[in-house]
Amino acid sequence: MIKKSLLALVPLSVGVCILMAAVVTDYDHSVDFSRYKTYSWLKVGAQDSIWEDRIRHAVDSELVAKGWSLAPDGVASVAAFGSAHTQPQINTFYDGFGGGWRWRGFGGMGMATSTVETIPVGTLVLDIFDSQSKKLIWRAKASEVMSEKPEKDEKKLEKAILEMFKHFPPQVKG
Repeated sequence: MIKKSLLALVPLSVGVCILMAAVVTDYDHSVDFSRYKTYSWLKVGAQDSIWEDRIRHAVDSELVAKGWSLAPDGVASVAAFGSAHTQPQINTFYDGFGGGWRWRGFGGMGMATSTVETIPVGTLVLDIFDSQSKKLIWRAKASEVMSEKPEKDEKKLEKAILEMFKHFPPQVKG
């Protein structure tokens, strides 16, 4: 009974992972982030000005929540680049007895039908530089930030940026 319950959760957990943006962060481990309290925007690039504003607003909110403030000559400089493209997705469905063509080598009598869909895929890269040295000190990348519906995209963007800043600023390991 327990095994059946756990098996039923596998497709659900896979579906949840697909809906969430995949976020990866990296930083220069030699940098003391406690000395950075102000930032300025270097550039925001996205498919349109609506998305540029959304990215800027979401990042500003997170940085302010972390104790940073926006300043014309910030000690840190922030750049964000969002890109979107479409990617083909192939879906194959099997019908008939035995789960489809040659299931487990028994030569089932089913048919396989494949369809191709194009789905939007979005990636957001967020970089923070030391303004004086112009050296990259922190980077976050979120993939799968877009879906087919703008209202879902905005929520996915907010969740991705929240996840990006989850462990920001990095703590000095000593």
